[in-house]
Amino acid sequence: MKSVVLVVIFLSFHSNGFHIEANRRSTSNHMDLVDVFVEVDLSGPLRTVNDHFLSVAIDASLAAEEKFMDLLSSPKLKTLAKALAPAFLRFGGNRQDFMIFTPLTHHQKNVSAEHTCEDLELPPMLEDRLKKEWTQQEGFLLKEDLQRKYKQVKFTEYTVDLLYSFANCSGMDLIFGLNALLRTAANVWNSRNAKSLMQYCESQQYRMSWELGNEPNSYEKKAGIRVDGNQLGQDFVHLREILSESKLYNNTGLYGPDVTQPHDRRRDLLEGFLESGAKAIDACTWHHYYVNGRDTSLEDFLDPEVLDTLALRTNEILEKVELVSPGKSVWLGETSSAYGGGALGLSDTFVAGFMWLDKLGLGAKLGLDVIIRQVLIGSGSYHLVDNNLDPLPDYWLSVLYKRLVGPEVLEIEAFSNFLQGKRIRVYLHCSNRKSYGSGAVTLMALNLSGHPARISVPARMSNSTVEAFVLQSDPPGEEGLCSRSVTLNRELLKMVDDKHLPELKGTSLAPTEYLQIPGFSLAFYVLPNAQAPACR
Repeated sequence: MKSVVLVVIFLSFHSNGFHIEANRRSTSNHMDLVDVFVEVDLSGPLRTVNDHFLSVAIDASLAAEEKFMDLLSSPKLKTLAKALAPAFLRFGGNRQDFMIFTPLTHHQKNVSAEHTCEDLELPPMLEDRLKKEWTQQEGFLLKEDLQRKYKQVKFTEYTVDLLYSFANCSGMDLIFGLNALLRTAANVWNSRNAKSLMQYCESQQYRMSWELGNEPNSYEKKAGIRVDGNQLGQDFVHLREILSESKLYNNTGLYGPDVTQPHDRRRDLLEGFLESGAKAIDACTWHHYYVNGRDTSLEDFLDPEVLDTLALRTNEILEKVELVSPGKSVWLGETSSAYGGGALGLSDTFVAGFMWLDKLGLGAKLGLDVIIRQVLIGSGSYHLVDNNLDPLPDYWLSVLYKRLVGPEVLEIEAFSNFLQGKRIRVYLHCSNRKSYGSGAVTLMALNLSGHPARISVPARMSNSTVEAFVLQSDPPGEEGLCSRSVTLNRELLKMVDDKHLPELKGTSLAPTEYLQIPGFSLAFYVLPNAQAPACR
């Protein structure tokens, strides 16, 4: 037998599940190899996440000049958004707390009952002009972010119409972030502007959910206003009372407080908020980023220890919420790879996918119910869609996750005696029932190293084929880690046209065939006939 780098996966059924054992064999050049043992339990789900688990945000910066909201009428963008449904669509971010609803005296609704989603399309010439102007606008927004000096943003019914139309036509559920920095002399939230906005939304029968404020722990730096957790909780209770008086919104979702990672005052703010306001919210939201976008490195994006920091922060939040409000759902209300708008040349390239897929896998396993990706479109370099409205690598990864992965999380543990073993990370879910039948499972794998391997499924699994979806950069390997192009099973991914995505087909493998796992790759392996009891 030829000497190769080989990962052999042995699957044997037991009454309560099966286990996967992965062994690496030596090569002719005596490369150091790693033995990995993976245990899996298919008897029942570890937990079940929300069917909107992978959700997305539109940054409020898009409305800093209302004309840029017209980009939401782009046929291409609507096509891309539809492929991510079902999902929540969060409208929020730093500028959320500087936005004032300013109704027009005479408003002609942008969307009427007679219009279909196909009718509401941005003319190509206007789209091209807005895309060019948006590039310049991003420079102004970045300057504001760096100086932490934000201008007041006035928006009209037009912004709301376009947002709701985009969400509705994409099959997403809109979450609108209200301005919490509108405050009285007693430092209590002034709800007058929010009531005006809600009255308009209710008059149009816009079904949506709400948030109040974005990262309140940073208000002092951004606006010279300090709000403690107890008062913030009371503000949410006040908002819930307003919603309860509405025929349309009396049972709608309310989420918050959208704090950043918990330490020092941020921890105190969250505790105070939960004590006074937990009863008002349907889910507790917090924000997570791994690194500072201004001083991070390529190595950080591939470092298992950096990825593991998510567990530390998540467990701290979960414990705090469970202590004060047992059973309350916890969401990552905003998240990506690097804060500060992302890391230029990293957060919008293939290497960002390692942080993104690991966050989806680990977050679900830890107990997060929804993860909202910053952003689908908006300022920064952590977007899923670039300034030309073309999909980036993390977009394609997100679409595959939506199609292949179901909400039931299964127990899987990987063990190794070697440090290098930490660079192979695996997660397991039931497969998406809309794509696969009962009993199917989807294994997600990340290879953070540059060494290739092969996966062999033994012949005794002859009743189950394997569908492989392997994502690599273009060009593949280390050379392409910072590429904005990605391949699926060696085929370059790109839109067919503005209204159609490619098929995104997997490679079907018979039980006796081998699956190549390249170095620096991300993969989904679907076992349609695994007959997992947890997935029936």
